[in-house]
Amino acid sequence: MTPPAAPQATPVLGGPRARIVWIAALAAYAVAVLQRTTMGVAGLEATERFGASATIVSTFVVLQLAVYAMFQIPAGVLLDRYGSRVTLVAGALLMAAGQLLMSVTDEVGVAMIARIVLGAGDALTFSSAIRLVPAWFPASRVPLLTQLTGILGQVGQIASAVPFVAVLTVHGWGAAFSASASLSAISAVMILFLVRAAPPGMPRPRVRQDLRRIPLVLARIVRHPSTQLGFFTHYTAGFTGIAFSMMWGYPYLTAGEGLSRPAASAVMTVLVVVAVIAGPLIGALTQRHPLRRSTLVLLIVAAIVVPLLALVLWPGPAPMWLLIVLVAGFSIGGPASSVGFDFPRTDLARHRLGTATGVVIMGGFIGGLLAILLIGVVLDLMRPDGDYDLHAFRVAFAVQLPLLAIGVLGMLVSRRTLRRRMAAQGREVPPWRDVWRSGRWRRL
Repeated sequence: MTPPAAPQATPVLGGPRARIVWIAALAAYAVAVLQRTTMGVAGLEATERFGASATIVSTFVVLQLAVYAMFQIPAGVLLDRYGSRVTLVAGALLMAAGQLLMSVTDEVGVAMIARIVLGAGDALTFSSAIRLVPAWFPASRVPLLTQLTGILGQVGQIASAVPFVAVLTVHGWGAAFSASASLSAISAVMILFLVRAAPPGMPRPRVRQDLRRIPLVLARIVRHPSTQLGFFTHYTAGFTGIAFSMMWGYPYLTAGEGLSRPAASAVMTVLVVVAVIAGPLIGALTQRHPLRRSTLVLLIVAAIVVPLLALVLWPGPAPMWLLIVLVAGFSIGGPASSVGFDFPRTDLARHRLGTATGVVIMGGFIGGLLAILLIGVVLDLMRPDGDYDLHAFRVAFAVQLPLLAIGVLGMLVSRRTLRRRMAAQGREVPPWRDVWRSGRWRRL
């Protein structure tokens, strides 16, 4: 008689193995951020290397972002089907190929292909990394760890603003981009050996559906108000920082405000430093007060709009304190945009989170590519000779204000729809006047 099989031990979430998996995924995302932002700090060199205008050079980043945004839904489907390990490795290898191609070309067409390949690899990375968090950690720790993944991954931006710029300055274009490509190759090997999609003994949710049903399922996910609120949250809070870090921040600080390269690199690092400080706080507030997540984001959006408007209207070169406040607002917008992932996480089935996360990520990067392209167009209209000055940059940066207004409107409309659905399910969000009268504001 065959003895009964021994019962499998219940997987322990959040243990040492979970931390190893998370750190490996975090490192892969940090390398992806490095690759994503290299063109932003090499924009002026790119105009010389390719003999191109600001519009053409910005098209490199716009193509990268467009592919990143459009590939989010296919990336989410692949993530739901194959798991984070496969998609993280594939993403790292694609980014390595894209950067290696960029390192050896001086042709505009080939460079565009390189940025397309890079954008496809980048699209597979962040959603795969944060998908590991609810798989390996208890639900109570997910909001904070999601924030930490987003903000600590921005260390890659410091790597592009400091060591990458140093290699670019001293050793040239080819050495800088080939070195960054090697980091993605190393990242792929690390993920292959250290990451699993789910803890041992815990089955990973798999989606094996007819390909003909994918559009129907996707439509249901997109129509859900939690997905829409996540999309507009990521768009509104995130796109200004994306446009600043990926393309126009460094040229604006050097060619517009007249800062030296070291000073501009120092200002760019504020994007990361402030996010590291603010991110855990935003994650903790999101975890503690889930019914007020969107209100928190709207307050942070105000912290972006006010210094941006002040910068556009400022007479003459901006003082350093205003530049720091502006960059700090963009920086806080990064972790605020990550709140968008929390809406579908609490309302959609777990095996649909990869696709929903892809839809949310599209928000900030669609806004980012629109801002990057519009800023480049305005700069070329005002200074067709390529000799950009402070006034041209100020006018160009003003195009972000109506984009922010569209995002706030989208947040308010989708939030109202989501709250109606919640009320129909018996989950009421009390009005502020009732909260204040009852004294519950101390817990909200």
